Amino acid sequence: VPPRFVLLASVCLTILQAPEYVSFQKGDWPISGEKIPDMVALTMGFSVQEDLSWPGLRAGQLFQRPRANVLVVVRGVDSLALPQNVASYPLENPVPFNLDSVAETVHSLFAEDTPVVLQLAPSEERLYMLGKANAVFEDLPVTLQQIRSRLSQDGSVLASLPLNSLNRNAEADLLFLSEVQVLHDITALLQRHRHLAQDHSPDLYSLELSGLEELGRRYGQDSPQYRDATAILANVLQKFGEDVFGLYGDSAVVEVVTVKSFEAPLTRKSRSILESKQISNPGSPYNLAYKYNFNYAVIFNIVLWLMIILALAVIVISYNLWNMDPGYDSIIYRMTNQKIRLD
Repeated sequence: VPPRFVLLASVCLTILQAPEYVSFQKGDWPISGEKIPDMVALTMGFSVQEDLSWPGLRAGQLFQRPRANVLVVVRGVDSLALPQNVASYPLENPVPFNLDSVAETVHSLFAEDTPVVLQLAPSEERLYMLGKANAVFEDLPVTLQQIRSRLSQDGSVLASLPLNSLNRNAEADLLFLSEVQVLHDITALLQRHRHLAQDHSPDLYSLELSGLEELGRRYGQDSPQYRDATAILANVLQKFGEDVFGLYGDSAVVEVVTVKSFEAPLTRKSRSILESKQISNPGSPYNLAYKYNFNYAVIFNIVLWLMIILALAVIVISYNLWNMDPGYDSIIYRMTNQKIRLD
């Protein structure tokens, strides 16, 4: 992994963790917000409709791809100190985006392996799960009422966080602490279900945090509550990235997008809680390709090179037969000539 440095920048994409075979190049190359889903898809080895002409990500290895991709969007903050990261890039045109297209691709290609697909926004009580996520994260608190109840139970983050100026009884403060609790519970559930990181299907996590945005609106960005919350979130995200990266055997990509505010509202198609939509190719509105086995690339290379070798063998054999001298190169004609001489 390339050397890491301290990040303190406005609206940006930060790569917290990435395996060595996913090569992110250092530089100030801006990336548009609408292109982030394509970037996530490419890191997972999927194809995209339009080529991503962005030099920050180089082509990776064909037969080695990360087992998981985790994208965390932090709203309401224009600077976030992350002491350890792989690379960071400025974010231009910060329009709202989502990973719905990547989630549909994961589910369509690996439906038989039931990968984990989790999209969560605690402030909006929005949850979308597919595959094994329905069983693993069924105990994850979803509504704000459930999360607040979780804060009063054993193992709550309130016992370990330096709250300082934050008030656990205030509405805005409680929303922020609830999001921190969700991050903690996700890693706890993954530690309990370590088998998820050992299958062949890639997992996808998309989390949207807006607690800082609410704190800035309630107290102002110069308030001690906002500064304390920013420091807490930076430390929590750093540990969250390290924990997920370790749970997946150093084979996961963890990105953080910090944006103070999006330029346009995001129109989403609503989904029911714990929705598990089965997708089939017939009648698909996205014109997706038919699902194929995880070993498709291996089988393709075996068939391709075997055909090339056989074609070359036929060409060489045909050339030698065409230029063969029957009197000298063929044992049949040679024996026939000797018999005629004896007679």
